[in-house]
Order: sequence, then structure tokens, then C-alpha cells
Amino acid sequence: MLYLTIPAGMIFACISSPLTGTTGMNWDNGLRRKMKMTASNLFRSVSSVTRAGARRCAAALVGLAILAMATSAAHGSSRIKDIVTFEGIRDNPLVGYGLVVGLNGTGDELADGHFTKQSLQAMLNRLGVKPTDTGLDSDNVAAVMVTANFPGFARQGMRIDVTVSALGDADSLLGGTLLVTPLLGADGEVYAVAQGQLAVGGFTAGGDAETVTKGVPTSARIANGAIVEREIEFDLARMKSVELTLRNPDFTTARRISQAINAFLGTASARPSDPTTVNVKVPQHYGGQVVNLLTDIEQLRIEPDQQARVIIDEQSGIIVMGENVRISTVAIAQGSLTIRVTETDQVSQPGPFAEVGTTTTVDRTDVAVDEGEENQLAVLEPGITLQELVNGLNAMGIGPRDMITILQAIKSAGALQAKIEVM
Repeated sequence: MLYLTIPAGMIFACISSPLTGTTGMNWDNGLRRKMKMTASNLFRSVSSVTRAGARRCAAALVGLAILAMATSAAHGSSRIKDIVTFEGIRDNPLVGYGLVVGLNGTGDELADGHFTKQSLQAMLNRLGVKPTDTGLDSDNVAAVMVTANFPGFARQGMRIDVTVSALGDADSLLGGTLLVTPLLGADGEVYAVAQGQLAVGGFTAGGDAETVTKGVPTSARIANGAIVEREIEFDLARMKSVELTLRNPDFTTARRISQAINAFLGTASARPSDPTTVNVKVPQHYGGQVVNLLTDIEQLRIEPDQQARVIIDEQSGIIVMGENVRISTVAIAQGSLTIRVTETDQVSQPGPFAEVGTTTTVDRTDVAVDEGEENQLAVLEPGITLQELVNGLNAMGIGPRDMITILQAIKSAGALQAKIEVM
């Protein structure tokens, strides 16, 4: 039940117009029944209108208030599933070594002792072919590394995507076919087998004088190119507790997650153990139904908190600042010294009718100095917002490169209430 206090002026403004059964407002009957007691209390002393009209008006006001509260709560909030990972639900990397055949003369050079040549000989030997060293002279084969991500709870027979990358000196994998390649996990066991036609996103073309390359022709993908052969055993239903790992560790966010879970479950089952981990004990009524518990938890919404940070990439001049960045009172003056030197060739020749002299060129140097005298001292008031900071620096004509230096100087002065991270 939602109890809403509405000023008397708003009530009379609402009920001053005649409310009858044909007002055109088709309110839901269930909502009117839920608001019946609230409407009666609000308008019990009002005798100038009918009780039916009062109920309709009260339902309208309360409905709008509920909608406004729901909209406000949803603004800036995130689902728990979007900010945490659940214990045991993760990908595992797989890697394998294989051969790609069918290339149009863009494969590895099969020189003596080359690993591609050795791999090709070993494969043919397993197939009952006994080639000689002189008989292996092909540029249609390339040695490759095959990688894939093994998803959690993958079952035998499932297919996963693989990425194929050239390992030798192949020019392109366009048109190639990956032969059967076992994919191994960190424990050395085979979890999937890959094979199929390569899809290359780049190409190389050219002649003797010029070559054009688009994308990366030595890397390719095979959609659903590997078949899962081994499963990773993990019994989720028998777990007595579940750990939630925050993608962006923060004490406040971890506490808000535990509070939201406890409010939903009605018990103190969730407890943050550190800024990264929230431990949730499986309640008795969710015994053996951990999937249902995680499904209910991941749909809960909270507002994540974050530390005020300024991320700087000096190579590209990119600056990213969070909304919580604040500046204390500080004065900023930005100036630069620019010296411009211009060399100009000037022709010197003798005067008309001169008996001696030759025409020649002489160097002329022009030096201009700009000390940035137009730049003035700017004072930033305490507690200004991120938008005000950006507007102020832009008004001073400061570019990204100079802004990086200014932010670092403000931090050194102790006026920047944020953490600076240089990429």
C-alpha cells in the first residue's frame, strides 16, 4: 500500500471539474479497488462531489505518483546481471595447432627444417603416405594457431566459433580449409575439435610495383567450426552458496547488491566479503533450485557507485572523466611559447647599366615569437561539475594535449578530487 500526501490545493484543482461516469477516463477496475481505501480517506470530508468521482481522481493522482517513482528508480540503475559475474559461469580458453590447405600460392615456404614442412610430413605419415623431402614442394599449405572460448556448461555435440591465425610466413589464408585440429585446455585435455572452411575478412592484391592490403588476410574465423567433445563437470544445483564477483570492484556497490538481495529474499543471506565479492547463501526454499535463485537475483536493480577517475591516453590525446570528478578552488593560466622561423630565398642582382656584378640568391630569415600573451588567468570555483570544468577549459582555448598537462598539474596541486590513470 502506497500512502501519498497530496496538498489540498491539488485535490480541489483535481475535483473542481465535474466527474461523471462518462468523463472518458477509463481507469482499470483493479487499480480503483486497490485505491478505494486511500480515496475514501482523502475525500471523506468533501461533500461537493460524488464518491465515485473522488475515487477516480485519487486513483489518477496515485497512479501518476507510482509511475513517477518507478521512472525515477529505473533512471541510472543497472541490473545485477550486468555488473557481476556468477561463480562457475565463465568461459575457458582453448588453443590448438593445425594446418590450412587449399591456399592459392599464398602459404608458407617449405624450406628444409621449417616446422610447417615437418607438420605436413607427420600428417601424411599418419595417413599412410611416405613423402620424400624433395617431393614436399608446395606453397598451398600454412601452419596456423587455432583459438576458441569454451563456454560454461557446454555439452557434447555443441558447436563453438574458432579463430585461425597464421603462424609462419604465409601471405594470406583466403580460400583455405582448416584440417582436423584438436583444441586443448589449460590442463592439456582435448575439449573440442575444429575443422572447416575459413572466412577471411581481408585480402592482398598487387603487382611488381604496388601492393594493396585490406584488413588482416592472415587471420580468419570459422563460425561453429569446432565440436565440443568433453564437458566440464560443474553441479550448480548442489551449491550451498554462490559468489558474485563485481566487474568494477567497489565497497558501496557491493553493499548495495547485498542489501537488494536481502530485501528480496527477506533474510540476511547476502554478505559482502570485500569490494569484489558478495557471498550469497542459498535459502532453504531455494534448495536444489540455484538456477531459479540466480534468475531472480540477476533481475534486481541497483545504482552502481564508482570512484571519481580521470583516464588519460597520452598517445592519442583521449581524456575520459567520470561524473563524480570535482575541483577545489584553483587558478589556471595556460600559455605557450611559439617560435616560427621562415627561410626565404631572395634574388640579388646588380643595378641597370652596371659594368660589374652578377645575379645571385641570398638567404633571408624571418623569426616570429608568440608568447601567448592573450591567455588570461582563470579561477575555478570549488565543487564545480564535470560539465563546468570542460566548458571552462574549452573557453580558454585549451586542446586535449594541453588539457592533459593541466589536469596533472591540478592533481599535483591537490585540487583535483579524483584519481588519474594514465593508459
